[in-house]
Amino acid sequence: MVQWTQVDHEMARQSEQVLRTLNKKGYKAYWVGGCVRDELLERSVDDMDITTSASPEQVMELFADCIPTGLQHGTVTVRSGGFYFEVTTFRTESEYKDNRRPAAVQFVQDVKEDLQRRDFTMNALAMDRDGNIVDPFGGQTDIQDGRVRCVGSAAERFGEDALRMLRCVRFASVFDFKIAYNTWKGLVHQKDLLQHIAMERVRTEMVKMMAGPHPLRGLELLFRSQALEHVKAPIHMERFNKALMCNMEQLKEENVLLRWSMMLIAGHYTRDEADALLRKWTFSNDDRSRINGVLQVEQLIQTVVHEQRDEETLRSEWIVTVLACGRQATEDWLIIQRLLPAGWRDQEVLHEEQIDVIQSRGAAWSQSMKVHELKDLHITGENVLQLLGRKGGPWLGQLMKYLLRETAIGNIANQHDMLTNEVKRVAADDKA
Repeated sequence: MVQWTQVDHEMARQSEQVLRTLNKKGYKAYWVGGCVRDELLERSVDDMDITTSASPEQVMELFADCIPTGLQHGTVTVRSGGFYFEVTTFRTESEYKDNRRPAAVQFVQDVKEDLQRRDFTMNALAMDRDGNIVDPFGGQTDIQDGRVRCVGSAAERFGEDALRMLRCVRFASVFDFKIAYNTWKGLVHQKDLLQHIAMERVRTEMVKMMAGPHPLRGLELLFRSQALEHVKAPIHMERFNKALMCNMEQLKEENVLLRWSMMLIAGHYTRDEADALLRKWTFSNDDRSRINGVLQVEQLIQTVVHEQRDEETLRSEWIVTVLACGRQATEDWLIIQRLLPAGWRDQEVLHEEQIDVIQSRGAAWSQSMKVHELKDLHITGENVLQLLGRKGGPWLGQLMKYLLRETAIGNIANQHDMLTNEVKRVAADDKA
């Protein structure tokens, strides 16, 4: 058995059992692609794909617990010991549709023919149970040399599936590899084919790249190639100030999504522009909301500092911003401000000084807030209706928001009697 070092021990054992079962029946079987590559790179292996000379039907006869994932493409998912393994028959592909998927596959008996259809040499690796690696295209050498290189002709590989161009950039970025000359040349010459790729697939590659250890490396390659100008929802790189992204890689773990906020700030996107773009890029509502939240705070802060404001006024305006945008958005904004170069807004000195005050005091001001939402108030809309003997309407929502703002700032104590007195005072003023 191969001594995997980057794989969960039980996953490795169960996958080895699948290979053993296939081998016992006379079929060739190998681990293939990413798991072999990542083991050589000493990177964590999350899944283990298998390729075999057995047909899908033969695989399904051998394993009782399996799912016919994609029989037309030769793939069966085998479940063993609670782990799932994609088992795919050796195949060749032809007649690609829409520069993204094969119209026809042909099953073959030689693993080298199967490896020939794969995208990059580092992924065209197969390993048997004894640890022997099948490497017909020099993938191991490319891994050692830190190079992304297409299997065979780059024009053919990118023509088959244009998404491979973004995968190429993603691998170069995540692994900090260089791109082979002919592969880069093919990418630059065929980037217009990206217009055929669904934005969901584009987003998936970009999210992996942006969450990786070297996103700036990937972005620089995208700037140079202008590849993103040719996707269905294009991004034009000339609008970006690269200097604003130089500290992006300091955003890690739970804040890695904020790299997108930083990128959009560097591209001078408004909150509405960013929201429209991220919708086209098929980001989830939650991710879109968090990314956009920073831009919303930035726009509000820039309106706050357009006049002479003392610190107490700035504090009140910050708290109003927290109520409008939410705690997460304002916390995220503060995190990103620390990573942006001084004076990046190119505003008047007075305005920059006020923003500096907000940045230095914002966290403390947020901490001082006693309430954040209407439900935190010690008075309800129903209490107000009963107190004033009026029917509900837009006025009630406006009044409750006023109470929330004044209580958050600290002008009114969050006590039922104090809030009741304020309601009475406002009602009396309205009548006057």
